[in-house]
Amino acid sequence: MKLIIATPSPFARKARVALLEKGIPFETLIDNPWNPGAQVPAHNPLGKIPVLIADDGRTVFDSKVIVEYIEATAPAPPLFPADPLARVRAKQIEALTDGVCDAVVLIVLERARAPERQSTDWIARQHAKIAAGVAEAERMLGADEFFVGGAFGLADIAAGCMTGYLDLRYPEFDWRASHPRLWALHERLMRRPSFSQTMPAVQAINTVR
Repeated sequence: MKLIIATPSPFARKARVALLEKGIPFETLIDNPWNPGAQVPAHNPLGKIPVLIADDGRTVFDSKVIVEYIEATAPAPPLFPADPLARVRAKQIEALTDGVCDAVVLIVLERARAPERQSTDWIARQHAKIAAGVAEAERMLGADEFFVGGAFGLADIAAGCMTGYLDLRYPEFDWRASHPRLWALHERLMRRPSFSQTMPAVQAINTVR
């Protein structure tokens, strides 16, 4: 099994953490979808990472779908709650935290433009989404150790990938200061081997002209 990733990507990290938590062996292929000659378009028509290449040759793309595939083919230990409504809650938190990461990506791309072409209004709009999303994650976690059912799972993976990406790509946003419960969760997650082994790292991207 192979997983095509970019080293900063929180979405690729989500898939990597899921594979590691399941104990599934896989080979990591590092790519940069922004560079000419990137390999990922040959496996995903949208040209986005991550992409999972299964041992039977099938390709699965989009982190949400990859994690669903991993859970379906290797159900133990479970990352999704058994209760259908609890599963919806987990997927809702995944959607929320992925949305925060999407907004960070948009800020990174905007800042990669020539300075005179950058939109401060656009950056402010994305920042508002980030601030609101992180606040909602803090509210949804509440006083619980984990997001859903008192057990580690998909929602916690997605949240940990979000906070790690904020630290990497948007460090000026001090999410820890007013989100102590999310911070405590982050600290617990970073002690798990699946997180400590998948720390995100910056890759250079082509400047948008």
